[in-house]
Amino acid sequence: MAQARRVFELHRPTHVAHLAAMVGGLFKNMKYKLDFLRENLLMNDCVLECCREFGVSRCVSCLSTCIFPDKTTYPIDETMIHNGPPHDSNFGYAYAKRLIDIQNRAYHEQYGCMFTSVIPTNIFGPHDNFNLQDSHVIPGLIHKCYIAKQKDEPLTVLGTGSPLRQFIYSKDLARLSLWVLREYHEIDPIILSVGEEDEVSIREVALMINKAMGMKQGIQFDGSKSDGQLKKTASNSKLRKYLPDFKFTPIQQAIDETVQWFCENYDTARK
Repeated sequence: MAQARRVFELHRPTHVAHLAAMVGGLFKNMKYKLDFLRENLLMNDCVLECCREFGVSRCVSCLSTCIFPDKTTYPIDETMIHNGPPHDSNFGYAYAKRLIDIQNRAYHEQYGCMFTSVIPTNIFGPHDNFNLQDSHVIPGLIHKCYIAKQKDEPLTVLGTGSPLRQFIYSKDLARLSLWVLREYHEIDPIILSVGEEDEVSIREVALMINKAMGMKQGIQFDGSKSDGQLKKTASNSKLRKYLPDFKFTPIQQAIDETVQWFCENYDTARK
């Protein structure tokens, strides 16, 4: 808390985008559930309490679709966050992120703070974390594909490739997050996502990455590894009520740009 308070004392922000988090892909979440819970609870409490102490006008925290109940109906929407336990594979991270929504409501009721949160679907783009053990699915597959190409081997994907996901390009998320910070005046969270019709399988994503990388060696799937949650289909109807004309970057274009950035910045990319 002391370190966070010093940052707020130095900069005296009026608006805060709370992106600090311990994050990782499926297998890291499965291995370090307690760490994900404790580290994220501590970060969230430090940031939100400093925002209150220093009179921040707006704080927007970043959640994740993995916070939603495992057993649910689809598509999921903002009203369903607390309707049941999350998937067991990442319950530490999920519960820590859920509690931001509770804190936002409590800060508003007790102190009148205008804190809210966004729930993006799976984020990817340039400057991502491409670490083979700790990254999310698209940056991890991009790095694996790069190595496979160098070795003239097929790309190996862990799992069957059947899970479905909605992906959002980091540049699109940045534009939407600025809009939330400036124009969205609800305490309740808002899902930032492409539409349900743009949901794709991990298999399709792997094929897109192969295409962007110019791979000719093909793909193999290791079905002995966990697929994780099979789907997390989210509704963006609330976002569309506010921004009906927002244009998302087509996923193949976004993957092409991310692969190009990674290849051009391989030596310095986070990996």
